Amino acid sequence: MTNQIAIHTVEKIGGTSMARTQELLDTVLIGDRQGADLYNRIFVVSAYGGMTDDLLEHKKSGKPGVYALFANAEGGWAWGDALSAVADKMFAHNARIFADDGARQSADRFARERVEGVRSCLIDLSRLCSFGHFQLEQHLLTVRELLASLGEAHSAFNTSLLLNLKGVRARMIDLTGWRDGGQFTLDEAIQRSLAEVDLATELPIITGYAQCSEALMGTYDRGYSEVTLSRVAVVTGAREAIIHKEFHLSTADPNIVPADAVRVIGETNYDVADQLSNMGMEAIHPRAAKSLRQAGIPLRVKNAFEPEHPGTVIRSDLVACAPQVEIVTGLKNVFAFEFHDQDMVGVKGYDTEILEALKRHKVWIIAKTSNANTITHFLKGSMKAIKRVEADLSAGFPSAEISLRKVSLVSAIGRNIGQASILMQAMQVLADAGIAPLGVHDLIRKVDLQVIVEPDDFEATLKALHRGLIQDRAPTPQQRLNAAA
Repeated sequence: MTNQIAIHTVEKIGGTSMARTQELLDTVLIGDRQGADLYNRIFVVSAYGGMTDDLLEHKKSGKPGVYALFANAEGGWAWGDALSAVADKMFAHNARIFADDGARQSADRFARERVEGVRSCLIDLSRLCSFGHFQLEQHLLTVRELLASLGEAHSAFNTSLLLNLKGVRARMIDLTGWRDGGQFTLDEAIQRSLAEVDLATELPIITGYAQCSEALMGTYDRGYSEVTLSRVAVVTGAREAIIHKEFHLSTADPNIVPADAVRVIGETNYDVADQLSNMGMEAIHPRAAKSLRQAGIPLRVKNAFEPEHPGTVIRSDLVACAPQVEIVTGLKNVFAFEFHDQDMVGVKGYDTEILEALKRHKVWIIAKTSNANTITHFLKGSMKAIKRVEADLSAGFPSAEISLRKVSLVSAIGRNIGQASILMQAMQVLADAGIAPLGVHDLIRKVDLQVIVEPDDFEATLKALHRGLIQDRAPTPQQRLNAAA
C-alpha cells in the first residue's frame, strides 16, 4: 500500500445493505463522486443478506444451513443439497445485478468454482473421517470458516466487478485464504494483500472473512467482519472507520417508539457502544471496538441509504457535557436464572461453577445480581442450552434450588447518567405508566440503568423511559445539527 498519510477511510457494509446492490452504487460506493473522490477508501464487505444463514445456520431461528447439516450428517447428503441451493441463490443474485451477459457469466464462474471447490473438500473430509484415526469434530471450526468465506468472496467479487463496469478501478482483496499455501496472522495477511495497492487510484474491496492463524470464528463467530474492519483500519492507519447500516443509530427502535419521537445520536463514546453490544444492539463488536479505541481511530455509524447524513461518531475521548440518557433499548426475551443455596454464605466456589457451566453451554450473560445466598444471572440463549446448565448445576449442588423465568430487560444508556435525579425520574415515569419493575440495576459506574420487567410490559417500559428521559428533554445543540442534516 503506497499511501502513508492517514487520509483514507475503512468502511464496512453489512449484509442487509449489500443485498440492495443498485442503491449502494448510487449512494455509498459511487453516488455523485468522480475522479479522485472515488478513492482513498477501503471497503470491507459482508455476504449478501441471508447468505451466511444458509451457509451456517439461521442467526435467529437456528434453522440448519450447510454447516449444521454437515456437522450432524451421519452419512447423509442433506448438506450437499443445501450447498447446491446456496449456489442457485448466488446465481439468481448474479442475474439480478448484472445486465451484461459476459459479466454475469464471469460472476457465475467464480461462484461455481468456489462452491464446487468447497463441495469436493467436504466430500474428501467425510471420506477421511470414516477412518477411526480422524475425528470430524476436530475439523468443524475449519469447515465453518471455509463455508462462511463463500459468502464474502461472492459479494466482494461481484462488487469489484460492478465497480469496474462503472469505470471505477476496483480490486478484490481476497483474505479468505482460498488455495493459499501460507498461514499468516490477520495483520500479516492484511499487509501482504494491500502491499501493492495505491489507495489514491484504486478502490480495494476486501472480504469480510479473513483466514488467519487467529481463527476468527473461534473467538468472534459471526462478528468476524467487524474485526476485519478494525484491523484493516489499524494496520493501514486510517483516518476514520465507518460502518454502513440500513438504519441510523438512534435513541430508540423506531419500530417501537414513534418514529417522530426518535432522534439520531450524533456522537457518543466506545463505553456506550459496549453497553449497546451487551443489549444485542451492536454498533460494533466489542473486540473490534477495542482495536479502534486503542489506536485512537474514531468510528462513524451511518445509514447507507442517507449518504448526506453525518451519522453517529464514536470516539474514546468523548465525554458528556452534562448527565443525560442517550439511548433506551433492551431485550424482550431474557431468562432470569436464579440459583439459591442456604449453605452459600461464606463459601467460595459457587460463582466459578456457575460461570463455567454457562461458558460450557455458550449462554450469553447480560447482567448478574447476588446476595448472601442467591445468585441471579440474566441470560440470552436457547432454552435447551440453559436447561443443560441447570442439569449440570443440579448435579453439582444437590441442595441448591434453581428457578428459571422469562423476563424483559430495558436499559437506559448514556456516557454519564450519574445524577440521582435520573434514577428517581425513571422510577416516577414507570409509576405514572402503571409499570411495576421486578428489579433495577443502577451501578456505581453510571453508564447504564437496567430495569427488569415482565415481558408483557417490555414495549410500554421502553416507550415510557424514552419519553421521560429523552423525548421530554430539550435536544442538545449536536442533536439539533443532526436533525437539520
